[in-house]
Amino acid sequence: MSFFKAYDMRGAFGTDFDLDTVYRIGRWLPVVLGARRMLVGRDCRLSSVVLRDALCRGLTESGCAVDDMGLATTPMVYFFTAREGYDASVQITASHNPPDHNGMKVSRAGAVPVGYDTGLSELESHVLSGKLPVAAAMGGVRRDVAYRDAFVRWLRAYRADLSGLKLAVDCSDGMAGLVIRDVLGEGPAYLNDTPDGRFPHHSPNPLEIGNCRQLMEVVTAQGLDAGVIFDGDADRVMFVDEKGGFIQPDTLIPVIAHGFLKREPGATVIHDIRTSRGVIEALQADGAKTVMGKVGHAFAKVALRETGAVCGGELAGHYYFRDFHCCDSGELAALLVLAALAEAKRQGTTFSGLVAPIRTYANSGEMNFRISDKDGAIAAVLAALEAFGAPQARYDFDGVRIEYAAWWLNLRKSNTEPYLRLIIEARDAALLAERKRFVDAVLAPFGKAQA
Repeated sequence: MSFFKAYDMRGAFGTDFDLDTVYRIGRWLPVVLGARRMLVGRDCRLSSVVLRDALCRGLTESGCAVDDMGLATTPMVYFFTAREGYDASVQITASHNPPDHNGMKVSRAGAVPVGYDTGLSELESHVLSGKLPVAAAMGGVRRDVAYRDAFVRWLRAYRADLSGLKLAVDCSDGMAGLVIRDVLGEGPAYLNDTPDGRFPHHSPNPLEIGNCRQLMEVVTAQGLDAGVIFDGDADRVMFVDEKGGFIQPDTLIPVIAHGFLKREPGATVIHDIRTSRGVIEALQADGAKTVMGKVGHAFAKVALRETGAVCGGELAGHYYFRDFHCCDSGELAALLVLAALAEAKRQGTTFSGLVAPIRTYANSGEMNFRISDKDGAIAAVLAALEAFGAPQARYDFDGVRIEYAAWWLNLRKSNTEPYLRLIIEARDAALLAERKRFVDAVLAPFGKAQA
């Protein structure tokens, strides 16, 4: 697969891309974006320092003034791109990918995302051409900037009274460890909070339940109220309840949105095409105008701006905020969820009790199928669904979501991995199992589900 993807650039370092690729990106990126002043941050992966050096060499040779903020969470880079008025920024990270991977997330002025359709395709063409733009007559300058403490101060303003909450926080050996202890204080039990690009304790992808096992065991063994787990670059956050149960991330969109909707009744809240019907119904019951959109931060941030939404979220654990320059922040989302949980506990409600009214349907979670003929597989499923009659609704803008009265499914091609992805939701577990068997049988000739 190409290093240039729908939302960012990402792949195995030394296989999908190398230092020359990154240098060429540095030379061409100012041309593509019309940027003269850029911000660069990086995660803790072992290759991030040399990638930073290659990128900055290209940027400065193209005449850019480059501010290097060093180690940073991805939300930190978004925040200061907008707040400090940079023309563009790059965060060097592969997010939740394996340790031997790396990549870059690019933003324009105002922290507007640059995806494949909005600049990365043009950048790819230039980089693969083998040519370089004319070097600037006067090279740019790279300097170090220190923004971490200012970011911690900003986040602390959103910290509510969390007294009485018993928590564990797993930083997944990633970038959340750079800031979260200073934000939450010494109350929680911290796990894997020293940034280590080898990710020795578990993969930095909390959407895979196996990577949450350590956190779940700590929560149940110590009788805690909740567990919090971040991905590798801290733009995503997920939670386990007091029973050690994983909370599907879209379930928390109404919890996060509630405070905003109290202050701004009738505000718009965005969600992606995979979102549970229970989540959508909970948001609408709280007065929100809901807008369904495509999966991925490059699309969600644009949707937030276009709709004026106050916040939004995705199944993958990204949560977006108008107050955060329409970007995603795992750190801010964690503070808002914990504030709601602390208030619920004072009223005698547990974490599982807080989300119970939202979990009104049986949900499969997102399942991955390694399939080469993805279009053929989707067509086969759609043909088979004709046996159920006309659907109540159909959405075709990101794969397909087909809705019936008692169940629905979404089938889509991954934009970042070689998978066909399926999610099914039904009124109860029995119907879910029946529909899952039906779809599995249709997909079986095309490929197998991944464990």
